[in-house]
Amino acid sequence: MSQRRFTGRHMWLTMLGFFGTVIVVNFTMAWYARSTFGGTIVDNSYVASQKFNGWLQTARLQAQLGWRARLGVDAGRHVTLDIASGGVPGVGFSASGTALHPLGRAPDVPLAFATAGAGRLISAQVLPPGRWLVRVSVARDGHVLRLEQAVQ
Repeated sequence: MSQRRFTGRHMWLTMLGFFGTVIVVNFTMAWYARSTFGGTIVDNSYVASQKFNGWLQTARLQAQLGWRARLGVDAGRHVTLDIASGGVPGVGFSASGTALHPLGRAPDVPLAFATAGAGRLISAQVLPPGRWLVRVSVARDGHVLRLEQAVQ
């Protein structure tokens, strides 16, 4: 029985296979990262940091209103907004908003809401299939609640 020797050619093929695999995986991962990134969260992080305390104060004021709101999507792909004030389904609310695709691949969908019963508003627009980030402003009696939620 003869044994084959491990030669320089074997070493060359081993190194080529190993580093070739690493390079292919790195380029593939970089391509996927580049093709799925939809943009920035904020355009200027310094300016956003300067506004942060104001955003916290706004959130505290919104919490004091006692409004509870929940966004969803019905079977017809309309955005639904269920809202209660003090635990009771709310009346007299108006709302408008925008649905944004999280990866920026689809255009934004402006949303206009109509009343669909006590404590329920429904959008006139239909969302395309997929996951969406919905930003809504709900108003009543001069007070505004801003809401942001992912829906699918």
